[in-house]
Amino acid sequence: MEAEPGPERRPRTPDLTPERAPPSEPAPSCERAREPEPARGPSPGRPEEGAQALAEFAALHGPALRASGVPELYWGPLLHKLEHEVFDAGEMFGIVQVEEVEENGSEAEEAREARRKRPNPGGDLCYRVIVTNEMGLRAADPSSIFLIDHAWTYRVEHARQQLQQTPGLLHRMANLMGIEFHGEVPSTEAVDLALGEMWTFNQTYRLAQGTAEEKVPVWYIMDEFGSRIQHSDTPSFATAPFFYMPQQVAYTLLWPLRDLDTGEEVTRDFAYGETDPLIRKCMLLPWVPANMLDISSSTPEPPEEYYKAILDENKERLPLAISIPTYPQDHVFKVYSDVQQVHDHLTHPRFTFTSSEAEADILYSFSHFKDYRRLSEERPQVLVNQFPCENLLTVKDCLASIARRVGGPEGPPWLPRTFNLRTELPQFVSYFQQREGRGEDNHWICKPWNLARSLDTHITKDLRSIIRQRESVPKVVSKYIESPVLFHREDVGLVKFDVRYVVLLRSVLPLRLLVYDVFWLRFSNRPFALNDLDDYEKHFTVMNYDPEVALKQVHYDEFIPEFEKQYPEFPWKDVQADIFQAFKELFEAACAKPAPQGLWPYPSSRALYAVDLMLKWEEHPNGKRIMQPQILEVNFNPDCERACKYHPTFFNDIFSTLFLDEPSGCHVTFLL
Repeated sequence: MEAEPGPERRPRTPDLTPERAPPSEPAPSCERAREPEPARGPSPGRPEEGAQALAEFAALHGPALRASGVPELYWGPLLHKLEHEVFDAGEMFGIVQVEEVEENGSEAEEAREARRKRPNPGGDLCYRVIVTNEMGLRAADPSSIFLIDHAWTYRVEHARQQLQQTPGLLHRMANLMGIEFHGEVPSTEAVDLALGEMWTFNQTYRLAQGTAEEKVPVWYIMDEFGSRIQHSDTPSFATAPFFYMPQQVAYTLLWPLRDLDTGEEVTRDFAYGETDPLIRKCMLLPWVPANMLDISSSTPEPPEEYYKAILDENKERLPLAISIPTYPQDHVFKVYSDVQQVHDHLTHPRFTFTSSEAEADILYSFSHFKDYRRLSEERPQVLVNQFPCENLLTVKDCLASIARRVGGPEGPPWLPRTFNLRTELPQFVSYFQQREGRGEDNHWICKPWNLARSLDTHITKDLRSIIRQRESVPKVVSKYIESPVLFHREDVGLVKFDVRYVVLLRSVLPLRLLVYDVFWLRFSNRPFALNDLDDYEKHFTVMNYDPEVALKQVHYDEFIPEFEKQYPEFPWKDVQADIFQAFKELFEAACAKPAPQGLWPYPSSRALYAVDLMLKWEEHPNGKRIMQPQILEVNFNPDCERACKYHPTFFNDIFSTLFLDEPSGCHVTFLL
């Protein structure tokens, strides 16, 4: 079973396709990147664009241009340059290489030190982009906007393969990044270096339309001209990614923030838009190393205002107080649902389907319900398959926040240490550097707040990568489980596995929580080791969405005896008792405070959640090794295909337990 995304949360990533998305990702290798040509004097005059063409351009691209802050002054010339693929930066700018000069004296040493600290990509080489046009550059000139091509466009999960297989790509990236690489065959060492250095060059955007896979953030590296533009806290230029729909091509736009004379440097702000000095210091760490150990790594639960802001962001209207709905003992409930698996497998005689939402007794919805206020006013007796404010469980940053009610600022033992990269970046950087200083394992996993199926989820021990991923969709970073309990597959060896339980929330006040007795297992396809961090089949367990990937199926009643055979000191009933205790503590925490800090105790709400977890080895204070459950995520409206396939009574059991309050014989166990 797999989960659908949770409620939408505001992205930071530039959204380049407000109307439609390209059919596929741009090519990974050499697009039309250009070095600027030597200065040739002022750019010649350009024909005026027709008013109609400009109006159509503004209608299609205006929202993206305004969101990026591109002044309307430049829109007409920009359209001309896009239509005719005019790359005229070479007429205005040039790249100069700054060479170290061996000089004596304190001033020379200070100059060398300043250059060493300069946020300059490209190893020991130092480049600058300067205005070379003898007339300088005027910001009021409508033609003072320039196209920068992209040398490499990719998604992170494809980066290694593209560097290895795309002819010429690794050579170009090595030259651009200042990496030593010779020969024709890409070496593992050179590829690894490029995969690390790319985080000092990357920019990002995401597509607005398409499948969940197509909306995963796209990363790109500008051509040699764009990649040589240096950082400044007081930049002379601004840049922004821009997707030109008629060509289905992404560019970066460059335009001035002030007038520049000949010889002045072109700079941009690598932490553009961030005004908090501490956050800026963290964001610039990939280029300007800094010691953050003086910052506390403690992450207490956020204040009430934090949860109120999320409620407003989700546009969720809380219900009025209502009485507990009552129905006759023999009432046949009319179910309105857009979940096909419910239609296919709910056969209990006390439930029938209706195509009219207005006459339904039960609304079993695939998507998140928002207007509980109206429902409580107009139809308080109607039962729904979700609770107000349940995003506290199903969205990863909120899950980490409410879990601190159990474990304090460090979090409970059943949740990996987690930081919200949007609100807790300094604390994370400090914690990372503390662990680094103590020589402790520093593998982390970056996850979007509300995507499922491991989409846009990456494992790394590179601080630069984690910091830069903050610029894509909102993410948390969690400590990667470096010592997981493994399962021996006869065909593979010792692999990672995770466990999924279905948890049923019957009510919040009083708290009534049950768990379905059948659980589901997922396995990696390759032996586990703390290397090859971008090897999906080694480090992840979700294999049922790619037809070309083998899926290992083990039923729960086959798994238990095999697990106990492999770990005879750990009876599954004892392991499961610890898992259930973690579930109880989690839901008690989620219901411990009034909404929006906790789940609203709406009497007409019922819910089914899937909880994914792993087991990790941990040393007890008495020196004995224990298996510690680690909750990975809680999913709303999970895909129940496997549940229905192997347990045909699944939805009968679920509906009987949640809506009839008749759990007897329904393969469920009471937790609370």
